[in-house]
Amino acid sequence: MTGQGIGASLIRKEDERFMRGRGGFVGDIRPAGMLEVAFLRSSFAHARLKRVAIPHSIRSRVFVAEDLAGVAPIRADTALAGFKSSVQPILATGKVRHVGELVAMCIAPSRAEAEDLVAEIEVDYEELPAVHDMLAGREAGAPLVHEHWSDNLYLTTEIDANFDAAKSKAKVSVTRELRTARQVMSPIEGRGVIAEWNSRLGQLIVTSSTQQSHIVRTGIAECLGIDEGQVRVIAPDVGGGFGYKGILLPEEVALAFATRRVGRPLRWLEDRRENLTAGADCREHHYALTAYADDEGRLLALDCVATVDAGAYSAYPFSACLEAGQIGSILPGLYDFSHYRCRTYSVATNKPPILPYRGVARTGVCFALEVTLDALARELRDEASALRFKSLVRPEQMPFDNVAKRHFDSGDYPEALRRCLDAVDLKAIRERQRRGEPDGRLVGLGVAMYSEQAGHGTSVYAGWGIPFVPGYEQCHARFTPDGGLELRVGSHSHGQGHETTLSQVAHEILGVPHELIRLVHGDTAETPYSTGTWGSRCMIVAGGAVASACDQLAIRLKRIGASLLQAKPEDVRLEAGDVVANSGRISVAEIARTWYRRPQELPSDVDPSGLEVTAGYKAKRDTGTFSYASHAAVVAVHPRTGEVEII
Repeated sequence: MTGQGIGASLIRKEDERFMRGRGGFVGDIRPAGMLEVAFLRSSFAHARLKRVAIPHSIRSRVFVAEDLAGVAPIRADTALAGFKSSVQPILATGKVRHVGELVAMCIAPSRAEAEDLVAEIEVDYEELPAVHDMLAGREAGAPLVHEHWSDNLYLTTEIDANFDAAKSKAKVSVTRELRTARQVMSPIEGRGVIAEWNSRLGQLIVTSSTQQSHIVRTGIAECLGIDEGQVRVIAPDVGGGFGYKGILLPEEVALAFATRRVGRPLRWLEDRRENLTAGADCREHHYALTAYADDEGRLLALDCVATVDAGAYSAYPFSACLEAGQIGSILPGLYDFSHYRCRTYSVATNKPPILPYRGVARTGVCFALEVTLDALARELRDEASALRFKSLVRPEQMPFDNVAKRHFDSGDYPEALRRCLDAVDLKAIRERQRRGEPDGRLVGLGVAMYSEQAGHGTSVYAGWGIPFVPGYEQCHARFTPDGGLELRVGSHSHGQGHETTLSQVAHEILGVPHELIRLVHGDTAETPYSTGTWGSRCMIVAGGAVASACDQLAIRLKRIGASLLQAKPEDVRLEAGDVVANSGRISVAEIARTWYRRPQELPSDVDPSGLEVTAGYKAKRDTGTFSYASHAAVVAVHPRTGEVEII
């Protein structure tokens, strides 16, 4: 409305406090009387705990599994048939299943002293054969991560879209096997937890660097066997998440239990060693992918066998099968073909649990598909980009439902590829390759395309069987007596700039100046229930909820403003933070003051709900939205040394 609305380029509201060192992260918070926590972690991938010897002099400051009587383990089951349930103890009981698993919790006035306590504990391990490789873990006779299972498969799934019919039509096929390496998610701020018991309120207050405070609250209450009303979770400023902080931590449960026993606030801050060795991992996949085409190079079918290394435990709340579910649904991408088969295996190994990292399987899927299409082009002696043009969904086909039933509402994929090739000058590159380089280096061109799903809705997640299916996002919007606007949302910002972007949505509708809009988020006692910020969904669902709430506030503002201006409601409009009629204008701030301080001046039929609204957002079609792009890289490779230069 005034250059502060949606799409405006603004200095982020939150940046000044961060640049001036005024952020409030878990590491900045020190409740009175707080003690620090360090954990003794397993140094073995798979072993029995034969003995944990704790010196008598420090026993009162150490917790092991037997001290957590009544605390339930973490379970993240799915509704999908055949899923095997894992039980993740808060502190290891009898056995450890990955390096870094918690064995004991030590409490002291400082982190250094707590680590000294860790060093005094002796653990006698009986090492067991470990599953280090997901493909080996699938084989009969492999060591079992969970001894009560018959194999190491959390879940096997299969999608078959008339696949067999493709073989008789195909004139050529290629198969490629590709593997993506396991990665560690390393946000600038590691994980961190503070737990304290408020005896006056009879409430456990957990401050955690998390992406989903409401989910953590539910999980802690379940593990401790207490009502959710007795648990308050606060996510302060969070220094990056990327999916790594979208999980219920055993550390959160351990501190939540122990703080009441100790009678003091407790804090644990993850160090980088813990992050690299014990934190949840991501993206370790294996693909065996076959592409089928006709003799002109049009893609007819894909046949994929995908294996996901899901680690030792099913992560709460996403489970061990989200990555595999995502692979099956997004592999066809933005290509038009009719026959498809995808089998996925989620494999338990002796590694930390896997989590959906930024992109959730898209990097591996894109890599596997685009490499295989390049191989298909070479088999047909065709230009790789020309082969893609033949199979891309065309703009005139939109809206388009692909073979995996993903709904694309718009897009011009061929044009994106054309622009990309024009930018790198394909003809010039091919001529350069024919001439050769004076220094003998080899010039290569790589082209890849992808689509990225965002704002996934309920039906998508329900289909993947995750334990917590996101529903609908809500926003509570409220004017204050001086005309300020409060927005309360259950999502959370861990670097995305929600304080700015969600304020822009509100400004677009109400015209309230940016500096008068305040975002409240991260606190379960102050915000509507939400499954949090992840999956590229916040601007769509939380932004939609903010818009819905502000739309309703706009109706109330115009009705009250019309009465005060002695005009008809249909004859007024919102403009730059004022309600405007032919007879004059009145500011939103003045309307707020009238509502709160001079209600006798309001119309007799005014809505008594006032200038605050809780409203939600539900997409008309909840299968998500799809952005897309085409990328190209031109490189020179030295054939003797392997040195690569981007040119």
